[in-house]
Amino acid sequence: MEPVETIPVADWMRHPAAVAVLSALAAGGHVGRFVGGAVRNHLLGLPVTDFDIATDATPERALALGRAAGLKAVPTGLEHGTVTLVVDREPVEVTTLRRDVETDGRRAVVAFTDDWVEDAQRRDFTLNAVYLDADGTLYDPTGLGIADARARRIRFVGDPETRIREDVLRILRFFRFHAAYGRGALNPDGQAACAALAPSMARLSGERIWKELSRLLVAAGARDVLVSMAETGVARHLWDGPVDAGRAAALIDLEERYGLAPDALRRLAALVAEPDGAEAVAERLRLSRAETRRLALALATPADAPIDDRARRAAVYRHGAQAFVDARLLRAAQTGEEVAADLALAAAWTPPAFPLGGGDVTRLGIPPGPRVGELLRRAEEWWIMGDFAADAETCRAALARLASQGGDRE
Repeated sequence: MEPVETIPVADWMRHPAAVAVLSALAAGGHVGRFVGGAVRNHLLGLPVTDFDIATDATPERALALGRAAGLKAVPTGLEHGTVTLVVDREPVEVTTLRRDVETDGRRAVVAFTDDWVEDAQRRDFTLNAVYLDADGTLYDPTGLGIADARARRIRFVGDPETRIREDVLRILRFFRFHAAYGRGALNPDGQAACAALAPSMARLSGERIWKELSRLLVAAGARDVLVSMAETGVARHLWDGPVDAGRAAALIDLEERYGLAPDALRRLAALVAEPDGAEAVAERLRLSRAETRRLALALATPADAPIDDRARRAAVYRHGAQAFVDARLLRAAQTGEEVAADLALAAAWTPPAFPLGGGDVTRLGIPPGPRVGELLRRAEEWWIMGDFAADAETCRAALARLASQGGDRE
């Protein structure tokens, strides 16, 4: 593999952890080079926050050389060729050059090699198959990676269908990478291959789908990419149910209009086309309990436009600020309603605590039981309808009136 060009050495290439790992490999006669996200981001002019190193040393050899250099060596993924060398608590992933022996669309059996070109051929996209020496020397085995990175083209290495059959998750990665790094139209060959093989996404675990989808949803180009996924038929294979990419696109427009940070869960809720679809989607994507609850609340919270701030405060109190905002934005994405006042109040107003409890009811001579809860509920509703103005003493008086009038039995 011949070098292609040399670029100026950046500060991240001199990171002490990287220097220590590369020196340890070199001491044993092996080559280590930066690869993947760090090289891609540098070529794109984006920050480099971490880095991976590829090497011609076997995993066992990399471990031994790391220990010999006084580094903590962890066999994090020996069967896949990956070890972690820790330098002053800074972990660095080191992966042996590989070639695929067998793939089933979810995981691969690999064999180790010392051929950099062979390693590049099994990577997903050309801009992820560029290698970099610490002195700034670039290597581009596919002959396309550097140019594609600088042009922000997301292109599969070699035949797109072959790359996808090796790992079906690459369908989502193709769209996610374009949303995050791409420019212009999606690569037509890649898009066609993703559309053709989209039904195979059913074999992917929900955790893997959500990990990619959640990152896609907050990427800078998510709006247009989601629309493309729907138009090509890929989106309908995310879960068993309809997907509303149009509402998601409108929601993203609203977030940008009102200066809201991209929100993966809210955007996911916009994609769920059926009001009662939260449970099925959460189960398919293996969402956490907190994520599942928020998704369900966003889709179930009443979203009618409040007539004034008093009604807004009542809605925020009953449903919570987050659910209120999610529901209003989801509705506005469909109707075009103005929601600036809703967002402003939800951000600025802190709901007060209802000043009564069960003891206030039993002190009226009412024994514990269902009637206690019903009276509290009615007293709280009276308090809400009064715009939370009544203090504890006034609320107790209202509670006494309700109890004496049988207001809990209406």
